[in-house]
Amino acid sequence: MAKDSIPFEGTVQETMLGPLWARAKFSQLYPNILDDRKASEIIKKIDYDFTKVKEYLGEWRGIGLLVRARNFDDALKKYIEKFPEATVVNVGAGLDTTFYRVDNGSIKWYDLDLPDAIEFRRKYIQESNRCVSISKSALDYSWFDQVDFNPTNGMFIIAGGFIYYFQESEISALFGALAKNFPGGELIFDCVSNLAIKVAHKRAKKAGVETPFWHIGIRDPIKTIANWSDKLEVIDWYTMYARTELNPRWHKKTLRMIKMAERFKTAKIVQVKFIKS
Repeated sequence: MAKDSIPFEGTVQETMLGPLWARAKFSQLYPNILDDRKASEIIKKIDYDFTKVKEYLGEWRGIGLLVRARNFDDALKKYIEKFPEATVVNVGAGLDTTFYRVDNGSIKWYDLDLPDAIEFRRKYIQESNRCVSISKSALDYSWFDQVDFNPTNGMFIIAGGFIYYFQESEISALFGALAKNFPGGELIFDCVSNLAIKVAHKRAKKAGVETPFWHIGIRDPIKTIANWSDKLEVIDWYTMYARTELNPRWHKKTLRMIKMAERFKTAKIVQVKFIKS
């Protein structure tokens, strides 16, 4: 089978390849953390030089993407045990393959992303009657009307690598609207600290990127989210690697960076519940 080439650098399609590459590569090395066969299947179909992706992400960022996916999977599987017919929305889906790792045969899944991202996604990931894509911005609230929501069945939303690309006012408004429209539902997302943002922007500036791309830094999720809406309740939060056993075979730099990130709480997983009126 001929591979599909990615001819244009800097496109939205190119930004979708990093997380895919990380899950495909590192899940093969560490399936005890995450077994993502779908990512491995997809990446074999793409004709692309992943050298730059490998150099940029490296082992520790690549493993970080693997661990984030595992943290999300664990929370979602636990929720599905309670609500086996839940509706799940994957915000900023890109080439994410979570559905194939957690599907129980009865959940209803929606992958939400911008039109060009969904167009690219459809080249590699088929839709079905229980797994469909929505070509819209998460900030275009009209997508709320395109998902099936039954409070009895439950609603779970995942937003990986998403919130820090927006202004806090945009995210607080979005979360408040989600809570209003999907009462009783839950949301899990990852966030970074202000220190992480400073380091990332400094690194990007050295690479010639002048425009800041991350905007929201969260130190204390409970305090911050309480200011966003009284309909949001933080029911769980922890640092990225808090529930992952570190592998002594990982590179020394990887282990050092992880321990530093944990010490300064630069990356966190946060789970929120939408409070019913």
